[in-house]
Amino acid sequence: MLSGVVFPAIMAGVEEVEVVVAHSERATLRVGDVFLKIDADQTRTDVEVEAMALAPVPTPEVLWRKPPVLALAALPGTALGRLGEPSTASPAAWAAAGAAARMLHDAPLPPWLPDQSLDEIASHLDGECEWLVTNDVLPADLVTRNRRVAEAALRPWTRVFTHGDLQVAHVFVDGDEVTGVIDWSEAAQGDALYDLAILTLGHEEHLGDVVAGYGADIDLDMIRAWWSLRSLKAVRWLVEHGYDPFSPGCEVDVLRSRM
Repeated sequence: MLSGVVFPAIMAGVEEVEVVVAHSERATLRVGDVFLKIDADQTRTDVEVEAMALAPVPTPEVLWRKPPVLALAALPGTALGRLGEPSTASPAAWAAAGAAARMLHDAPLPPWLPDQSLDEIASHLDGECEWLVTNDVLPADLVTRNRRVAEAALRPWTRVFTHGDLQVAHVFVDGDEVTGVIDWSEAAQGDALYDLAILTLGHEEHLGDVVAGYGADIDLDMIRAWWSLRSLKAVRWLVEHGYDPFSPGCEVDVLRSRM
């Protein structure tokens, strides 16, 4: 089915197709300088397109959309880093990423609300913690300690325009400048500190650079709380979708660092 949508439009002269991400919910392919995002849930794609139109930071150009495919132009530069790998980006580039996050958070709120309330987030977290222990995925003391740390994040916050998945691989830089931010399908009204936590997850050494670029007083304990909460919630999804949260520097190491 996809060949009829994709190939005639952009495949001429292209030697290969790179699979960037592929699992049961969505896939992203790179064909030359075009990224093709294929998503089973068109609501996520709707959010992504609208969020990119509203965001006051550089985003990929939307080339065309023919559900279930969204075609985006490649951004210049390279990813700020990768989870589990040392970042080669400069401190100034990390600070620029913090400044870009501040621009987004200062922008008018998007019209859609978060998918979950605080009570729903807490209930989901409890369910994930129970699964991790019951299935002997992680030691009970590791889960319990991080659940206590995560508790601090579950408090009322002032809603801002958040990216929702501002992981380091989603921020592109060229030298010391941000050239764009990708993957906006989880954008919503959320907690600014959640975005900063996801950006620095597994890269604690760059937290000071990000905070300096952000230019506001930041409660670092809340950042650490979101590190624990995000990691606890992510492990099962990663395992079930073929990823390894036990890789060095990834989610399980983040949880161990809280001990």
